[in-house]
Amino acid sequence: MKKILAVLAVLALFSCKSLIEKQTISKERINVTLDSWHKAAADANYENYFAMMTNDAIFIGTDATENWNKTEFQAFAKPFFDKGKAWNFTAIERHVYFDEKGRTAWFDELLNTQMKICRGSGVLVKIGNEWKIKHYVLSMTIPNDNTNEVVRVKTNIEDAILKKMNGTK
Repeated sequence: MKKILAVLAVLALFSCKSLIEKQTISKERINVTLDSWHKAAADANYENYFAMMTNDAIFIGTDATENWNKTEFQAFAKPFFDKGKAWNFTAIERHVYFDEKGRTAWFDELLNTQMKICRGSGVLVKIGNEWKIKHYVLSMTIPNDNTNEVVRVKTNIEDAILKKMNGTK
């Protein structure tokens, strides 16, 4: 009985070690994917940027009207990339998490951008040996002490959006 328990303990340790090693490697690959994705935008490399997204990817931007599937986002972004200047985001902090099978990951990141600090969050899926971005949300950060100022700035614009979305005029 002691031998069986010892064997099970060793197997459990190897399984845990294997899972931790796989997650460490996957985190490294995800970091490379996200950093490369941001760099492709900074370099205005349209093909590389969109190749790192799944075909059914969703991108949600900072404006309330920006909720695009990949095709819509490509149409929005193309003029920026064509001018040779898209956007330049550099991660300053990132957290990555996995589902139990290690095929889906979600993350949040703080970014240094032309809009100052922003937050990105999203979901990646493993397709073959590659991690692809399936869903990305970009948010501007607002210092809590300045929330009222920001609300004043956006009230008229977003009241119009709310009326339109609620079907009122």
